[in-house]
Amino acid sequence: MKTISRREFLKDSAAFGIAAAGLNLPAFSLKNQFDLVIKNGSVIDGTGRREFKADLGIKNGRITAIGKLSHASADKVIDARGLKVSPGFIDIHSHTDIQLLVNPRAESKIRQGITTEAGGQCGGSMAPLGGMNVDLDKSLQRIKDNLNIDVTWRTFPEFMDYFSSQKFSINLVMMAGLGSIRSFAMGEGNRRATEDEMNVMLSKIQEACHAGIVGVSSGLEYLPGSFSDSEELIRLCKAVPKAQRIYATHMRNEDKTVIEALDEAIRIAQASDARLQVSHLKACGKSNWSKTDELLLMLEKAADSGLDINADRYTYTAYATSLDMFFPLWAREGGDKFFLGRLSDKNQLGRMKESVEMKVSELNGAWNGILIAGTPKPEYRHYQGKTVQNIADEMNMSAFDAAVRVILETENLTDMVGFAMDEPNTEKILSHPLVMIGSDSSVHSPEPPLGNKIAHPRGYGTFPRAIAHYVRERKICPLETMIKKMTSMSAKKLGLNDRGAIEKGKIADITIFDFNKIQDNAEYSNPHQYPEGIPYVIINGIPVIEQGIHTQSYPGQLLRG
Repeated sequence: MKTISRREFLKDSAAFGIAAAGLNLPAFSLKNQFDLVIKNGSVIDGTGRREFKADLGIKNGRITAIGKLSHASADKVIDARGLKVSPGFIDIHSHTDIQLLVNPRAESKIRQGITTEAGGQCGGSMAPLGGMNVDLDKSLQRIKDNLNIDVTWRTFPEFMDYFSSQKFSINLVMMAGLGSIRSFAMGEGNRRATEDEMNVMLSKIQEACHAGIVGVSSGLEYLPGSFSDSEELIRLCKAVPKAQRIYATHMRNEDKTVIEALDEAIRIAQASDARLQVSHLKACGKSNWSKTDELLLMLEKAADSGLDINADRYTYTAYATSLDMFFPLWAREGGDKFFLGRLSDKNQLGRMKESVEMKVSELNGAWNGILIAGTPKPEYRHYQGKTVQNIADEMNMSAFDAAVRVILETENLTDMVGFAMDEPNTEKILSHPLVMIGSDSSVHSPEPPLGNKIAHPRGYGTFPRAIAHYVRERKICPLETMIKKMTSMSAKKLGLNDRGAIEKGKIADITIFDFNKIQDNAEYSNPHQYPEGIPYVIINGIPVIEQGIHTQSYPGQLLRG
C-alpha cells in the first residue's frame, strides 16, 4: 500500500472537501482530533499503580484519550520516549500568594513540575487586611517598598476576585489564615476573644468560604495564633462548610512538646469534624528526634479511628522561619513594637537569654546552625549567608547579643534557616503512607526583588529532590508511591476532583521528567538554581515548560473551593 505524508493527505483531503461541496456530498472537517498528543511516554498515573506505556490525547484542556495514538492528528505532538509522564505535582503547603504578582511565571515552582499550589498556610493569608491595632498604611507601604505591589483589596472576596483577574503560569488554591483573621478582629494580645470578637472572626470565615477558599490554616507558634486556645479553634473550624472544612495546622510546638501539640491538633479536628492536615511534620532538636516514631503512630491511630488525617513535609533537614522564633512567646506578645522594646530593656533581655540559648543548643551546630537568609533592608544584606556565630565573631560579641543586634537593626525583619532535623527521621516521615510532599515555600526568582534574599533551597528543589534523592538514591519507596504523594493524595485532600491523576476527563495538568536525570540543584549557600530533568510541564492543557524553556504562557487559574 502506498503511504502518503501528512501534508499530502491534508492537501488531497482539502481538494476532496471542495469537490464534495460542488457535488452536494458531506465534507469532513480538517480540524485535528487533539490539541496535544504526548506519545511514547511511560505513564505514572498518580494512583500508585505500576507505570505503563501509553499515549495521551488532550483536547480543550482535558485528557480525552489514553492508549495507542500513533495515527491520531494533533496541533502539537510531544515525543516523551524515555521519559515519565505523570500528573502535575501539587504543592499542598505553599506560601505563595502576592509573589505571583511580582513573578507570574512562577519559575521556581513550575520548573519543579508543580502545577498547583495551596497558599494561605500557617495561619497567614493576605486577607482580611486592617483591623484592630493595625497600622494598615505602614503595612501596605512595606509591601510597596519590598515588592513594588499596590495592594487594592481588603477583604477575602476582593482578594480572590483580584487574583482571578490576573494571569499566572500556575494554578493556585487558597486557605484562610486563622491568625490573620484573629489579628483583624482583636490584634495580637494574649487573651481570649470576647463574644463580639468571636462573631467578627466567624463572619470573616464565612466571607472567605463564600469567596472560594479550600480550608483554613493555623500557625500556633506565631503571633497571634499562639494565643488561640483549642476551644476557639474548634468553634472557628465548625463555621466552615463541610466541603471546605480542611484544618491545616502549623502546630503549637515542633520540638519539646511536639507530642502534646499533635494531640491537640487531633482533638481539634475530631471535635470540629474537620479534615486534618499536619503541616511540615517534624521533631526539631536533637533531644526530640526519638519522638518521630510516636508522632507517626499517633497519625495512624487517629486514621484508624476514622479521622481524615494527613501530614506533609519538605525534603530537607533544615527549616526556615524568622529569627525572632527563638525568643519566648511572652517576649513577642503584642507584635514587633513591643518585642523590640523588650529587646532594648536589659532586665527583660536577661530573662530571655536562658530560654533562647537552650533552644539554640538543640540545633545541629548551635549558633552555627542558624543561617541568616535575608532582610528587606538593603543596608543589612551583608548578614545574608552568614551564621549567627559568624556574625558574632565579626562583631566580637556573644552569639546571643549578635542575634539581638541583628533583630533590632532590621526591625525584626530577618529570615533564617535552622538546621534542626536529621536524615533518618526525614526518611521515615517522607515514606509514611499518610504523608504528602509540600515545599513550605513561596515563589522565588533569581532576579530582584524576589531574589534579594537567600531562599531555602526547598523553594527550588523540594519535588525533584523527592524523586532524585529519596527514590532514585535512597529508595525509601517506589517511584509510583512518591508520585502519588505529590499528586492524587494532595488533590483528594484539597477537593480537586478533576486533577491529580492521569485519567480520561481529568484536566491536563501534566509533568514529564527524566527519572535518570532529574536533579535538584539548589544549595543552602546558593539556592537560586533551577532543577534539571523536567523538560515539559503542561497546565490546563497548555505547555508552559517546553524542552526546558518557559514558553511565556499563563494558563494558570485561581481555583475556588
